[in-house]
Amino acid sequence: MKKEINILAIESSCDDTSAAVISDGYLLSNVVAGQKVHESYGGVVPELASRAHQQNIIPVVHEALKQSGIDKKDLSAIAFTRGPGLMGSLMVGTSFAKGFALSLDIPLIDVNHLQAHILAHFIKTKEEGAKVPEFPFICLLVSGGNSQIVLVKNPDEMEIIGQTIDDAAGEAFDKCAKVMGLPYPGGPIIDRLSKEGNHKAFTLAKPNIADYNYSFSGLKTSFLYLLRDELKKDPNFIENNKNDLCASLQYTIIEILMSKLRKAVKDLNIKHVAVAGGVSANSGLRNAFEDYAQRYKWNIYIPKFSYTTDNGAMVAMAGYFKYLKGEFCSIDLPPYSRVEM
Repeated sequence: MKKEINILAIESSCDDTSAAVISDGYLLSNVVAGQKVHESYGGVVPELASRAHQQNIIPVVHEALKQSGIDKKDLSAIAFTRGPGLMGSLMVGTSFAKGFALSLDIPLIDVNHLQAHILAHFIKTKEEGAKVPEFPFICLLVSGGNSQIVLVKNPDEMEIIGQTIDDAAGEAFDKCAKVMGLPYPGGPIIDRLSKEGNHKAFTLAKPNIADYNYSFSGLKTSFLYLLRDELKKDPNFIENNKNDLCASLQYTIIEILMSKLRKAVKDLNIKHVAVAGGVSANSGLRNAFEDYAQRYKWNIYIPKFSYTTDNGAMVAMAGYFKYLKGEFCSIDLPPYSRVEM
């Protein structure tokens, strides 16, 4: 009788501690512990994040195993996010994964965080299948730290064909939210407020960057100057125009993202298009994907909300693909904070 492939996955790249269990390609559990400690600072504080991971990782792994019904003695391998991310946070997850794998005498699988976001499209449960992209497909990967257009040829062959030359889209959302006095994380709040605003109320700068690359620093500066100039005339300008400001900002960011994506899809003549990463939860971006799919006959793939932010399920899926190819890593492999695919 064939033995089941049971993989425990650990994600700790930023401020979410997560663990998931996958069995023969089916997700059995996915537990995530967030960190509210950063809200008062307006952004993630690396030292506080790593301390919180140390507190959360054992309870999270215990709960993931409990929910899955898989005994630790029946695990086939441990997958973990090796990078990119915050080094202190990554070290907590990496160290735990190594120690756990050693104690069970099972292999380790290192996972690239960005590739895991893309492979989240292949997550399925026994109760619910997955509408998976056909290879090759193009994926728009957008998060707080990354904005990339990726050509995905197969689960272990991905090529970045475009990326931001400065700030990421998620970073632009959060930093613009901060100057408006909105709490962190600002992206979801801008998304909510924009639904009540007029996206044509304010015109913001759109950069002219070569090829399929992005830039969001000019947009942030344009937004900052708009607020500075208008606040001189009206000290209550932000409060009186908050919904319109959010709508105009969100519309501009999505226009920048989608225009380059459309160019890539057209040039490469690939009609299968996916979106991944934390910003893929944005309702405006999801609506834009639906609109472009109708206009340009794309086959689109949008992940469930629970798989958009950092989570162990995506790491488990990436780990499963590597397990099938026998791609394991040595115990002395260090985490990394920055790397391209």
